[in-house]
Amino acid sequence: MQTRCIGSIIRPLACPLLVSALLIGWLSGCATSEGSAQKSKGYYQEGIASLEYDQQKAFVSFQKAVKLDPNNKEARYGLGHILALQGKLVHAEEEFTAATKLDDSYSEAYTYLGQVLEKQERWPEAIAAFRQALTNPLYATPDLARFHLGRILAHEGNFQGAMEAFEDALVVNPPNVPPALLHLELGRAYYKLGFERRSKETLTKVTTLDKGGEYAAAAKELLTRLKP
Repeated sequence: MQTRCIGSIIRPLACPLLVSALLIGWLSGCATSEGSAQKSKGYYQEGIASLEYDQQKAFVSFQKAVKLDPNNKEARYGLGHILALQGKLVHAEEEFTAATKLDDSYSEAYTYLGQVLEKQERWPEAIAAFRQALTNPLYATPDLARFHLGRILAHEGNFQGAMEAFEDALVVNPPNVPPALLHLELGRAYYKLGFERRSKETLTKVTTLDKGGEYAAAAKELLTRLKP
């Protein structure tokens, strides 16, 4: 399953690639007994196994994992993911924030936190979260943070910054943002900056990448505004 864009949130947990990323590493708190930490890991893995077919069961498993080991950052991320999908953004924010406090290099949690803040139109905080995600040189999917960062910068009128973020996102391979969507946003940034040739080239590429799709339709509409 590919990464999907749901509304304005690109879901970073529902695809196998990032579910696998969640399985890397464990953080055991000193105040948690070894037995409790191991049981917490088991409940977390149970939650991951249930996530695709029974979201409620996964949620309960993640809750049990956190109760046994409050320092289980991956279980907190899992809870935050489900809460975000349910539209419970304040509670999702709490879980992602807790995960980042446990590990300040947890880029996936910072990126999802940024998306939750973006949905609440808390633009400066979202920008800060995405920038923090990108401080980790080992972050496996930086194009997710760069895409959302670029879109917020464009919203705030910083089209130069948006262009740079989108261009940086394009070099990530394999991509985690739909290429047609990323090119569409980059084409819009070029258009706002007055780079007509670059905008035409980029938007035309969208029509090739997304034949007959919504991104292609948006690109064609913008192309009509450019000089022949």
